[in-house]
Amino acid sequence: MATSELACTYAALILNDDGIPITAEKIVTLVKTAKVPVESYWPSLFAKLLEKRNIDDIIMNVGSGGGGAPVAAASVGSGAGGAAASTPAIEEKKEEDKEETDDDIGFGLFDD
Repeated sequence: MATSELACTYAALILNDDGIPITAEKIVTLVKTAKVPVESYWPSLFAKLLEKRNIDDIIMNVGSGGGGAPVAAASVGSGAGGAAASTPAIEEKKEEDKEETDDDIGFGLFDD
């Protein structure tokens, strides 16, 4: 994340924590006070994004959306058991690769 985005994010969180409505002007004020250089379009983008959203709900639901893959990986197994279960699959693939060599087929690319 770029410094400008991070500064605007922190400014929005500070404003929300203090119960102050999030506006572009207030974000600019906080960022200038912190002496962080920010491109002029970031504060207005953040203000427009957050003006009709409840930031407390966003914070509380950070890990709840769009995370199908981590849940599936976690359900495979936990701790060393999950790692041990995935290791044989990799070893089996290596064995299959050994079986499919030119020697097994009976000819090579440069045979006469």
